[in-house]
Amino acid sequence: MLDKRKFYINGQWVEPSKKNDFDVINPSDETVCAVISLGSQEDTNAAVTAAREALPSWSSSSKEDRVALLERLYSIYERRMDEMAEVISIEMGAPIDFAKASQAPSGTSAIEDFLNQLRKFEFEEQLDDSDNQLIYEPKGVCALITPWNWPISQVALKVIPAIAAGCTMVLKPSEIAPLDSMIFAEMLEEAGCPAGVFNLVNGDGAGVGSQLTSHSDIDMVSFTGSTRAGALISHNAADDFKRVGLELGGKGANIIFADADEKAVKRGVRHCFNNTGQSCNAPTRMLVERSFYDKAVEIAKETALSTKTDLASKEGKHLGPVVSQLQFDKIQALIQAGIDENATLVTGGVGKPDGLETGYFIKPTIFADVNNQMTVARTEIFGPVLAMIPFDSEEEAIEIANDTPYGLTNYVQTQDPARAKRMSKKLLSGTVELNGKGAASGAPFGGFKHSGIGREGGEHGFNEYIEVKVVTGWN
Repeated sequence: MLDKRKFYINGQWVEPSKKNDFDVINPSDETVCAVISLGSQEDTNAAVTAAREALPSWSSSSKEDRVALLERLYSIYERRMDEMAEVISIEMGAPIDFAKASQAPSGTSAIEDFLNQLRKFEFEEQLDDSDNQLIYEPKGVCALITPWNWPISQVALKVIPAIAAGCTMVLKPSEIAPLDSMIFAEMLEEAGCPAGVFNLVNGDGAGVGSQLTSHSDIDMVSFTGSTRAGALISHNAADDFKRVGLELGGKGANIIFADADEKAVKRGVRHCFNNTGQSCNAPTRMLVERSFYDKAVEIAKETALSTKTDLASKEGKHLGPVVSQLQFDKIQALIQAGIDENATLVTGGVGKPDGLETGYFIKPTIFADVNNQMTVARTEIFGPVLAMIPFDSEEEAIEIANDTPYGLTNYVQTQDPARAKRMSKKLLSGTVELNGKGAASGAPFGGFKHSGIGREGGEHGFNEYIEVKVVTGWN
């Protein structure tokens, strides 16, 4: 068991001001894998003060110094990649091969992306042919609050652009999966990040999270997590007019037409189940043209039945556990709601897979004959649960897809390019993926409606941490 009770404040690993131990649970076997501390108001204040005092120096640092820091960080991260993957696998249950192939490398991808953005960014420019000069300055002290499902991905998508822009920050990772962030703090320390630029305080949302989002010395809040928590954060931040960036929930529709390629259904099921369904952009509603619907249900069932579930520590392509007992119980209740509301249970259901009585394992589950008012169609389940809905026309598919409070990512499968483009323009979401083509590196990620405010990644993600000043009469 790891002892990770210290916080990283002002360039040092320090003891918490008050004892408040919290067990980090390995979701594969329900054992305690580490002990951290949950911070107090004193710890939060110390971290914010360190960030505030470091801001004048770091905000005036040169672009070259920031590039050099991030280049050193990239090299250190590459060296410790396997260690990062292993700790993510332990703390949140990502199968080790998946952790090595997708979870851990998302950190270096973010560093590389924002290094490219920083190298080409000009912090001063003339406004057209006027005597006005535009000066781009860091937003200030940032509170960065990250989730457990893609932990280092979200940490890097916030910390790296903040550093590149010249901001200082306090990171509060999820208390459920904090260990990757602590390794990341060690990497920044080794890379020579100046004291106070980056600070880390562990805690829960009601404690350190609320303390940060309402703190008068915080200029910006970037949060990834639930829509409910996003609303509370917006209220907390309003009194001081903080800039708020929110990447929240989703209930993506995957619209499959009868002319879709032969792998569309299988691809959609696997995408829904990826990361054990714990992705906000998962295509969890599969809308299928009625003439192809029965065949699609058969393919989906075969795909689910061929999907294995096993311990995160085992090599191979399988699903791991969900992250916690709380998540397990929530998913079980939502699967039962689908059964109670008379959706057709194609495969899966309540209970754990055979042979996995210990750990938070979920049966890969598919419901057919769902209508868009059922609980399984309207609620973000955050587990390997797919709802299949038939449709008769393009217009009906659009109506069903958009009939949700969320708007993060939608998907369209058709071999008709004109239809694909028509659909894309009518779907209310921050991203629309066509025929299995993923977003490019640097593409902005974020949502419409209750799925959030602002964007992460690329130029748009970098600009979230920038304030613009206009100076007139500049000669």
